[in-house]
Amino acid sequence: MKTTRTISGHSLPLNVLFVMLNLVGLALTTMGFHDHFEAQKMLFVSLGIVLMLFSAVALIFFKGKLMIATVSRVIVGSLFIVSGLIKANDPVGFSYKLEEYFEDGALAYRIKEWFGAPGFSLEYFIQHALLLSVIICIAEIVLGVLVIIGGKMRLVSWLLVIMMLFFTFLTWHTSTCDAKTKFVDRDTYSLEIAKEAQLADMKIEEAKTNKDVKILSRNSEEVVVEELKSPQCVTDCGCFGDAMKGSIGRSLTPKESLWKDIVLLYLVIWIFAAQKLIQPNNVRQNWIYVPISLILVSGLSWVFNWYFPILFSVVAILAALWVYRIRNRFIGNHYGSALMVTLLCGVFIWYVLHYDPLRDYRPYAVGNYLPDLARDGKPGKYQSLLVYKNLQTGEKREYDSSSKEFMNSKIWEKTKEWKYLEMINKEIVPTKLPSIDTAQFNPSRSVRFLTADELQLDVVKKQLKNRKVTGLRLLDNITKEKTEIPEIEYNVESYPKDTYTVLDTIEVESPDFIDVSIRDFLFKAPEVIVAISKNLKEFDISHLTELKTLAKAAQKAGVPFVLVVGSSDNEIEAFKKKYDFHVPVFINDGVELKAISRANPALLVLRYGRVKGKYTGNSLPEFNWIQTNLLKK
Repeated sequence: MKTTRTISGHSLPLNVLFVMLNLVGLALTTMGFHDHFEAQKMLFVSLGIVLMLFSAVALIFFKGKLMIATVSRVIVGSLFIVSGLIKANDPVGFSYKLEEYFEDGALAYRIKEWFGAPGFSLEYFIQHALLLSVIICIAEIVLGVLVIIGGKMRLVSWLLVIMMLFFTFLTWHTSTCDAKTKFVDRDTYSLEIAKEAQLADMKIEEAKTNKDVKILSRNSEEVVVEELKSPQCVTDCGCFGDAMKGSIGRSLTPKESLWKDIVLLYLVIWIFAAQKLIQPNNVRQNWIYVPISLILVSGLSWVFNWYFPILFSVVAILAALWVYRIRNRFIGNHYGSALMVTLLCGVFIWYVLHYDPLRDYRPYAVGNYLPDLARDGKPGKYQSLLVYKNLQTGEKREYDSSSKEFMNSKIWEKTKEWKYLEMINKEIVPTKLPSIDTAQFNPSRSVRFLTADELQLDVVKKQLKNRKVTGLRLLDNITKEKTEIPEIEYNVESYPKDTYTVLDTIEVESPDFIDVSIRDFLFKAPEVIVAISKNLKEFDISHLTELKTLAKAAQKAGVPFVLVVGSSDNEIEAFKKKYDFHVPVFINDGVELKAISRANPALLVLRYGRVKGKYTGNSLPEFNWIQTNLLKK
C-alpha cells in the first residue's frame, strides 16, 4: 500500500524547529557576506553554515523535506509574482537592461573568455529584447502562481532551477565584472555595407598605431579584425526595475543582487529535491498556503509602495484554481491554469505598453517636484588607508595614518616583518547621485540652429539678450577693415598698436555662449506643456494631429508648448518641414528621455517644476481638459 507523505514528517514540532533553524542559518550566512557585517563575517558565516548543515541533515532524517519545500514554495512563489509584476509593469525598461547585457562587450565577453570564442556575440538578441522581456516577466508570474498552488511541480521545479541558475549567473557576472581587464574580441566587417566598410577603414588605420588592434584577414568582401577590449560592466542587474530605487531610494548593489539570487536558488533546490513528494494543493492546503502567500505579497507591496500586486495575486491565484477545479478535459488542469495566468499577464502588459507603467517609479512621475530631485544627491565619505603586508603570513592590514593604532604600532619601522603596499581610499558612506542628473536632463539648442519657432519663447529671447558682453571695434590700419572682438580677447601681441586702432567700445556676442538651455525654465515656469520624443525617426505619426491641435490651443492661450527630442538638428528641421509641425524644439540626451517616458511621443504638463500630468500618445488629453484640471489647480 502506498503511503501518503504529509508535511509533518516524523515529527511536526521538530521539523518546524529544523526549518526555522535552516532559514536562520541561511539569513546569518547571507548577512556574513554583506559589507555592513564585515566585522562579524567569520562568526555569522560559521554559525550560519553549521545551522544550515545540521538542520538540513535533520530534515532529511526526520522526513521534513516536504515541509521546508512547502515553506520555500510560498516564499519563492510570492517573490516571483511580485518580481515578475514589477518588471511587467515596465517591460520596455526591462528590455533596455537586457540590451545592455546583449552588448558585445557585456555578457558575451564571458563566453569569449571561457570557450576561446572571440567571434561569439549576443547582439542578435538586442532586436528581440522587448519580446524576451515580456516572456521572462510572464514566466516569472506563471511559475510563481503554479508553485504556490502545487501545479505541475516536476516541470515547474525544473523551470525554477533553470531560471534561477540563469539569474544567478547574470548577477554573478554583474558583481564580478572588472572594467579594467581585457578580452579578445573578433569582428567581421562587410565591405558591401557602407557603414561597416567605413568602420573597417577606421580599424585598418587604427591597427597601424594601436597594438591592441590586429587585422586578421582582408579581401574584397570583408575585413576580419581582432581587438583587445575592456568589458562593458552593467552596474545594476535590473532585478526590480526602477521600483527599489523609486521606493527605498536605491537599487540593490550587484553583490546584494547576487546574494538575493543565491538565497532563492537555495530555496528552489529544496523544491526541486522534493518534487516527487509535492502534490497539487487540496482545499485545506489552499486555505493555508494562499493566505500566507498573500501576506508575503502584501509585505513586498508595502516595501515597493505599490499594492496592485495584491489584487493581481488574488485574481491570478483564484483564476488558476477555478480553471483547475472545473475539471474540463481540455483546460481543466494546471496547463489551463498556466494559460489563464498568462492571459491575465498579457492583458496587463498590453495596457502598460500602450499607456505607460501603472506605477511610475521614475523621477519624472506625476506629482514629483523636479528641482528637488535634481539636488537630492549626497556626497560620499571616504577614508585614506595605508595597506601593509606581513612578509611571513601574507596577512594584510589597513591603517588610518592619523589614528593612534597606527602610531602605536610603529609598523613602518618593522621592515623585516611588514611591507608597505599601497594607499587606498575606502568608502565609508557611498555617494548618492541626484535622482535627476542635470548634466543628462538639459534640453537645449545651439544658437546657430535657432529658428523663429524657438525665438518666440521669452526664455530664449532673454538668454540671447544676456549673451552680450563688452567688446571693441578695431580698425586695421593697413587693409582699412573693421573688426569686432570681445574686450577680454584684446591684447597688444595679437593686435599691435601700430597695426590696429581702437575705434570705440561696443557690445558683442559672447564667444562662450553657444547653447540656449530651457532646463531652469521648465523647473520654474508657472505652466508649460512638454512633448517628448526620444527619437524622431521612431515618432508615432498617428498622434501628430492631436499634438498639433494641442500645441495650437496652448499657444493661443499663452501657455508655452515645447518639443524635446533625442535627435539631431538636421533631423529636427527635416521633421518640421515634412509634417509642418512648427513648435519650439530642443535637444536632450535620448537615454534620459527614455527615463521620462517609454512612449514616443509622450506629454508632460509642468506647473512650477512639478509634474501635474504625464501621458502617452494613446492617451493625449485635450487642451481644455489640461487647463481646467491641471493648470488651474
